[in-house]
Amino acid sequence: MKKIFKPVLAAGLVLTASAPMFSAPVAAQQIAQGVGVVSLPAVVANSNAFKVAEQQRPVTYKAQMDQANARRDQLTAQLGPLYDKFRTDQQANVAQTALQQQAAQIQQIEQAGQRELNQIIQPLAMSRAYVQEQIEDLLDDAVQAAAKKKNVSLILDPSSGVVVYADAKYNITQDVVNELNRLLPSAQLVPPQGWLPREARQQQEAAAAQGAAQGAAPAAAPQPQGR
Repeated sequence: MKKIFKPVLAAGLVLTASAPMFSAPVAAQQIAQGVGVVSLPAVVANSNAFKVAEQQRPVTYKAQMDQANARRDQLTAQLGPLYDKFRTDQQANVAQTALQQQAAQIQQIEQAGQRELNQIIQPLAMSRAYVQEQIEDLLDDAVQAAAKKKNVSLILDPSSGVVVYADAKYNITQDVVNELNRLLPSAQLVPPQGWLPREARQQQEAAAAQGAAQGAAPAAAPQPQGR
């Protein structure tokens, strides 16, 4: 959202700078009329694309969810006796070395199980990230369209801690939701093959650029040998 708020804030600063041209009450009224409050997390959560995707995901990825739940139950059954033995031995003042070995075994099983569960539900996480990115790609356009219709030149986001209080009449969150629903009625739930979230793509691009730059660097000139 940076590309929205920079020009919007700039417009607000220009308006504030021109305040001495008017009496204080008139200037304050004009500034207030051009102010809007938008909760961006609420916009995303209340958009049709997000809500429909949340409803479809448990159906589309039911196999993965069932597999993850079954594996979680297996891990719980496997770890239960180990936890019981550890607590019993701990109360019986078993040697610390034996307790440490049991704790290490439990931790190893837990960590391996968590990695396995994360791998099973990875398609769900990728789906959620894919939907989120589709919404984010059009969030700027939705905010700008709503601001234009409401004649707003300064937008504040309460989630950033900027707004302490704002009257309901300045809240254009629903207006932005309406614009986002118009721009993105629904989102694709399943990402295409090989798709990566934006952050991962940026990391890959940065690594590729760095590798290309290192490969293109000229070799150091040989130093003359002294006699």
